This record gives sequence, C-alpha cells and structure tokens, in this order.
Amino acid sequence: MRTSIRRSTIFTSAAVLLLAACGSNGSAESADEDGQLKLGYVLPETGQLAFLGPPQIEAMKFAIAGINAGGGVLGKPIPAVVGGDEAGQEAVAAQSADRVLNAGVDAIIGAAASGMSLAFIDRVTGEGVVQCSGSNTAPTFTDYDDGGFYFRTAPSDALQGPILAKTIQGDGHKRVALIARADDYGKGLLESTKKALEDGGATVTLAETYDTKATNYDQIVQKVKDSKPDAAVVVAFEEGTQILQAMIEAGVGPQQIGVYGADGLRSEELPKLVSPANPAALAGMKGTAPASASNPQFVAQLKKFAPSLKELQFAPQVFDCVTTIALAAEQAKSDDPGKFAEEIVGVTKDGEKCNSFAACKKLIADGKDIDYDGVSGPLDFTDAGEPGQATIEVYTYNAKGQLQTVSTQVSKGQE
Repeated sequence: MRTSIRRSTIFTSAAVLLLAACGSNGSAESADEDGQLKLGYVLPETGQLAFLGPPQIEAMKFAIAGINAGGGVLGKPIPAVVGGDEAGQEAVAAQSADRVLNAGVDAIIGAAASGMSLAFIDRVTGEGVVQCSGSNTAPTFTDYDDGGFYFRTAPSDALQGPILAKTIQGDGHKRVALIARADDYGKGLLESTKKALEDGGATVTLAETYDTKATNYDQIVQKVKDSKPDAAVVVAFEEGTQILQAMIEAGVGPQQIGVYGADGLRSEELPKLVSPANPAALAGMKGTAPASASNPQFVAQLKKFAPSLKELQFAPQVFDCVTTIALAAEQAKSDDPGKFAEEIVGVTKDGEKCNSFAACKKLIADGKDIDYDGVSGPLDFTDAGEPGQATIEVYTYNAKGQLQTVSTQVSKGQE
C-alpha cells in the first residue's frame, strides 16, 4: 500500500514564515510551486551500465523537446535538465542525487540500475520529490515505502521471469542452472524465473547468486557445470562478459547447452566483448528484456532526433516517464510534486485513450479523464505506481554475433 504525503504539508511551517516575511498579500511563490516543471536525472554516464546512459538521456531530451513544442507544461517550457552520473557506484549515485536535488527539481529520472536507485530513493522521496525510473526492474520497488513518490515505467522482474522461463522451456530444456548477481535485481529475477520454471515442470539444478566484486568467476561456473544442466541462465551486468568467457572455456557455453541472459546483458557489443576474435561464440544465446524496439515509429523519430544512438534499450520507458510526469502536472494544474504525484497513476488508465503529450493535454484542457498509452505500450499503472503488464522482448545472437529480436510477448501481473 502506497501512502502519499504532500510535500506542501511537510513545508507548511516554512511557507508560513515565508509569507510573513513577504507580507500578508502572499505574493511570493512557494518553493514547491513556482509554475515551471523542473526535471533532473541520475543515469549512467560512466561505469558498467554506461551503454544504457545515452538511450535514456536522449529519450528524456526527446520527450522534453516534444512537450515544449506542444506548449510546455502549465504554459511554460521545461528548462534544461540537471544531470548526475550514477556511475555504477552507490556512493557516487547518492552524491549525484543530492546535487540534482539541490538544484530544486520537481522530479528525478533514474537511476538505471535498481541498486543505484535504492542508494538514493529515500533521499529523493523523503524530500517529497518524484522519482521515475525507466529501467528499475527489481521486485523490491513494488512494496517499497516511498510515500507515494516513486514510480517506474519498466516492468517488475516478477513479469519478466515467467517469459524467460517460458522461452527456456519452449526450447525444450528441462534441467536449468540459474546464477545471478547478489543484488536486488539479480535476486528478484532469479527467484521469479526459478518459480516459473518449477511451476512449468522443469528441474532447477542450481540457483545461486555471486559476488559482483569477485576477481574471477571460475568457481560459480564450475558449479553450473557440476549441476549437469541442459540450459543455464546468467543474470548479470558487465561482469557477465567474464562469466560467459569462463562458461565457454568450461564447455558450458552456447555451443554446448542453452545459454540465456536478461536485460542486463542485452547489448549489441556483447559478442565482441566476450570473444573479440570470434563473435559467433555466442551464436544461439537468447535472453529477455523489456521491449525497446516494438514501436517502429518512435524508434525512427528518436534516431532522427539523436542520430548517433546505437542502443535503444529502455529509451521508450524513459520517454514515458517524462511524458507521464508532465501530464500529471497538467492534470493537477501544479508543478508541486506533492500534488502531481497523486495524479500519475490516474493519467495512465481508466480514461479516454491518447498516445501523445499534445493529444492528452488537449483532453485534459477539455476536462476529460485521460488514459495515456505510452510508446513502450499501455502503462495501466497499478496502485504501486508501475505497469500492470509488460511487453517483453525475446532476443538472440545469430551466427555472425548480431543481436536480433525473436519475438515480443505480453506478461500480465495482478492488480
């Protein structure tokens, strides 16, 4: 259960003092509501997830450009965003969040990694500032005590796990080894995949997490081999490169058994990183991730806006974070996070459908209740502030080491 605590209430005493100082006419604007929606971000510009930074940052800028072209929010343009690097380090991410908060933003986009968001979510939501991530997938956030200020457009791994399990079993595998990062993302996806596999009748031969700071991963790979699986799942980030190299050397690579990854390993560069001389070493490896390329119109528009982009992962979800926040501010007629946070769930469901900021804004101006369908798909937020269903991509690497989409599937949770 999420409870919303208005930031305007938190700062009541400060507001009274400010009004007293300015005179009884109340002409000064409050710190929370100055009529202009201000956004910041904490996203990976460096570190192991640096490849996820450009698509998310450019998608955010693209969304803002469209919003401003459509008249802005509350009649004013969203100003240039204040950014910070999560850097794959909790301390750096927290410092970046503090710096962005000090700039007086109303909402923060990010972090990309679930672990990095957990490093500063209390700071952000505790200040009564909205936080929206387009790529946090750890189930931890569903029931997190965020005061009603945290949202995500990326689906929980509770929705991704069943699709991953279905893919593995659909390929005919019955004995599956699971290894994952020892963090909220890794543990959450491991557990949801394990449950779905076992519910489907598969035998899980190994389900173990590993220390991401290990100097090598030979020990965990040996455990995979000793469990005699016909398929193995690796839930990893950058360290997955070393794990896959060790698996190939141990004879449990994609040419010997089924090997599967998830969103943390979905990268066009992965085959070259694992085997620079032979990218085909990963041929046949599959994985799942929240769909990024299922909206060709959005993809074409984003590439035109940012021609240098190579990766698109989580770009649609970040675009939807920004648009949803902007529409909520329009609905609330306020840039006060304590007010527009209460409208975020509502603008994504149970109203008249619209699929752009301009179209939705017009409906709001006409007094209509809206249902924003995002570029990442229908959002239909649950009360927990996250999608009630997910469009999951199944990807693979072909014989040339090229990333390809096999299919997209819908996974539905429970309200």
